[in-house]
Amino acid sequence: MRIGFDVSPLHRPHPPGIVRVVRETVAALERRGRVEVVRLAPPEGAKLRSWRAHELPQAATELDGLHSFLSAFPLRGPGARVQTIHELPWLHGVVENADLAHRFWNWVGPLRAHAVVTATEYTARDLRARWLPGRARVRVIPWGVGAPFGPALLERVQVIFCPGASRAKKGLAAVIDGVAWLDERPTLVVTGPRTAEFERCELRARAAGVKLLYREHLDEEELVLHYRSSIATALLSHSEGFGLPVLESMACGTPVIVPRDSAQAEVAGPAGLRVDPESPESVASAIDHARGERAELRAKGVERARGVSWNRTAAGIEELWAEILR
Repeated sequence: MRIGFDVSPLHRPHPPGIVRVVRETVAALERRGRVEVVRLAPPEGAKLRSWRAHELPQAATELDGLHSFLSAFPLRGPGARVQTIHELPWLHGVVENADLAHRFWNWVGPLRAHAVVTATEYTARDLRARWLPGRARVRVIPWGVGAPFGPALLERVQVIFCPGASRAKKGLAAVIDGVAWLDERPTLVVTGPRTAEFERCELRARAAGVKLLYREHLDEEELVLHYRSSIATALLSHSEGFGLPVLESMACGTPVIVPRDSAQAEVAGPAGLRVDPESPESVASAIDHARGERAELRAKGVERARGVSWNRTAAGIEELWAEILR
């Protein structure tokens, strides 16, 4: 099988999670060698939309298929297509990534794609509920985790880590309200772009007596250190298709606090501390559990993450393409 993989997220600005998915999955496929991987990237200065619409279909004439890690892919041209849909946020009251372009690809893409990959059953349920054709083409292939994310015996500091939580959909306000419920209040470490939502949360935290530390960006080494040294990682997103920080945190031996009935809860499994984000008392209770049951939660999280690798992700993609081209 000779498959072209759209690796444009490695060359153009994209969220860190998408970049890691593309980088690690393609690298695992190349190591395994069961698929001939052809990396397809836009030339310097090319517009992504035009490159996808015109140049990728031309590349497809020499390939067995095209695989996109995004919802956008070339609709025209020969050969099989695989589309990736990460989430449908508008179904969960979230406006981020819910514009007309995202909705177009999530509705029209499955009509053309030979298969639609998503990373959790949570998102697959959303996709299968659609009334248009394409429901049967959905395939769940979870993302993975690997080095450098792993456990280490570091001293824990009284910090709750909230990676990417400066974005509105990430539920930082719920974490602030939960911490404010506690007598002994940990500091919240928040990363991501400085947004209007984060500035609102700064005011909320100040009024509640909760301390926020903000870092716009962490390199990979710093990210691992923050996971390993925090008492818990809180990921209370209103909408999420997977949530790589759930796996990364568990792999580093740190408990995760996640919403009930969410993609994050599916990823965490029995190792996650499930909460009602609308209840500060529920969030506060989870933080107390993370403090008091550290050893047990650490063991559960590391064990859960151990079974979820990029090698497994690559194997799922290989199996999917073998079925499509059979």
